[in-house]
Amino acid sequence: MTNKGSLVCVGTGMMMAAHITPLSQSYIQQADVVFALMSHGVVEKWLDSLHPDVRSLQPYYQEGQDRSQSYRQMVDAILTEVRAGKKVVGAFYGHPGVFAQVPHQALAQARAEGFAAHMEPGVSAEDCLIADLGIDPGRVGCQQYETTQLMMFKRNIDPSAYLILWQIGVAGDLSVARFSTNQQRLALLVELLSEQYPVDHQVVLYEACTLPVGKPRMDRIRLGDLPQAELFLHTTLVIPPAKKLVPNMAMRQLLDPAAD
Repeated sequence: MTNKGSLVCVGTGMMMAAHITPLSQSYIQQADVVFALMSHGVVEKWLDSLHPDVRSLQPYYQEGQDRSQSYRQMVDAILTEVRAGKKVVGAFYGHPGVFAQVPHQALAQARAEGFAAHMEPGVSAEDCLIADLGIDPGRVGCQQYETTQLMMFKRNIDPSAYLILWQIGVAGDLSVARFSTNQQRLALLVELLSEQYPVDHQVVLYEACTLPVGKPRMDRIRLGDLPQAELFLHTTLVIPPAKKLVPNMAMRQLLDPAAD
C-alpha cells in the first residue's frame, strides 16, 4: 500500500522560466512544499513566484564540508516532509537526473519507504551545449566523463569523437569538499589528455546561459593553456575531434550489399 506523501523531482531547465515544461510547472504549483536547488539567486526568486513555500537547498553546501554530507542533509530535509504526508516537489536546475545525486537518492529512499515518487526531465547543460556549439553527436560520436573520474580510472578516449568533460572546475579534487581546483591538478589533466591530443589542439570552455539577458560562455583556448584558464564549478570542457574516423574495411566488406 502506498503511503500518503509523495515526491516528484522536476527539472527547471538551464534558463530561468524559458526551459521548464508545463507539466513540471504544474507539479510545482500544486505541491504542498517545494525544495529548490537553482543555479542563481535570481532563479530562486522566480521560483518563489510559482509557489508560496519554496525552500532553498543551497545553505546545505558548506566550503570544506564533504559534499556527500550536504547531499544527505538535503535528502533528509526532503524526506521529512514526504513522511509528514505532504506532496513534495524537488526542483533542480537543468535535468534532475544529470549530475544530481540528491534527486536520485531522495526518489530511491521515498520509493523504499512506500511513497509515490518519480522524476520529470528538464533541459540539461548537455542540451544547451549541443545547440550553442552546433554539435551533432550522431556525426562522429561523443564521449562524456566526469573529469575527476576520468583522471582516477583507466578509460579509453577516442580522439576521433567529441570529448565532453564535466565539472572541470573541480578536476582532481579527491576531498569532495572543495569548489575549485588548482593549476597542478589541471596540469596533470593536460598531461593525461596529451596522450591523445596535441597541446595546441583548440578546446572550448563552455557554460550554459542561465538568465534570459545573458549569453553562454564559449571560450576557445589551447589545451596546453587550460591550467591558466578561469574555471568554475559549472564550467565544461569540450574537446573537438583531433583525428579522422578510421574505416573498418573488414566490416565494410561484410556489410557490402553486393555480398547478399
